[in-house]
Amino acid sequence: MRAGLAQRARIVLLAAEGVANSVIAERVGVSRPTVIGWRERYEGGGIDGLHDEARSGRPRLVDHREIVAATLKPPPKKLGVTHWSSRLLAARLRISNGTVARAWRDYGVQPWRSETFKFSTDPELVAKVTDVVGLYLAPPENAIVLCVDEKSQVQALDRTQPMLPMQPGQVERRTHDYVRHGTTTLFAALEIATGKVTGAVKPRHRHQEFLVFLKQLARAYPDDELHLVMDNYATHKRPEIRDWLAANPRIHVHFTRPQAPGSTWSRSGSASSNAKPSAAAASAPSTTSTPRSAPSSTAGTNAATPSSGPKPPTRSSRSPTVRPLQTQTTREILTRWFGRLWYST
Repeated sequence: MRAGLAQRARIVLLAAEGVANSVIAERVGVSRPTVIGWRERYEGGGIDGLHDEARSGRPRLVDHREIVAATLKPPPKKLGVTHWSSRLLAARLRISNGTVARAWRDYGVQPWRSETFKFSTDPELVAKVTDVVGLYLAPPENAIVLCVDEKSQVQALDRTQPMLPMQPGQVERRTHDYVRHGTTTLFAALEIATGKVTGAVKPRHRHQEFLVFLKQLARAYPDDELHLVMDNYATHKRPEIRDWLAANPRIHVHFTRPQAPGSTWSRSGSASSNAKPSAAAASAPSTTSTPRSAPSSTAGTNAATPSSGPKPPTRSSRSPTVRPLQTQTTREILTRWFGRLWYST
């Protein structure tokens, strides 16, 4: 509904409640003669009287429906394009490109845009989505939910000159040439209740490195029940990983649906850190030819510490009760991580 039509409807509704014209004008933000005029239009024509009347001037010579119909047809192959542009279609229809643009705007047609879609064939789609979303919004009591993911192919670059810091009127600058020392992999686990990130840098992206990172998480949370949300990457389902998880029953794994990076919040933090090793190396050129492993937290992240919250009454308890997060905490986590996801991947 257009704003003008909504304003006129408010005038009529207030008048039906017996509000004086001067009060209506003050509430709606118009003059008193305007209120009187629209009340007269409504009394004479009802709802239809609130719409704009036909404008004066020369009638439209080209039907917008014909323009839209021509837009939906593919261009001839001799033109060498796959979609119409406003000028190309205008030249073919022998009208102005402004007329084509107005028709597209009126009907919401945007030939220059393209999007993708995907239908999931996973029979357990609803169960997986419900499980993961339930962990985010209502995590188990006396348990910690971690979103685990990795960022591979992080380039380890050394700039030939140190970076020039940002100054008033100048942005941060770095040289175009560099020495590339291979790639590295960043493993990260985001604690959704606090936003704390536990990270580790490994030289390779295999199940051996992932198993070491899982053991690091187990040491960081030695007395807590852990729920790990991760994607369906093959490394996460290796027999060695399954055997280790079976030997550590306090750690539970929840897999997201296939092709669902948006279900793991840690991806936003790891993706945004892609350029951080390069930036750090720019100011101090490395003398090694390959990146070294760093089991501790990476730059820009905080090492996780054991939770100071209440502990489970017994270690044999595997059916924790559900406790919803505080509204403010949920909003903060959503804004901090999930809102930045699409710009980071």
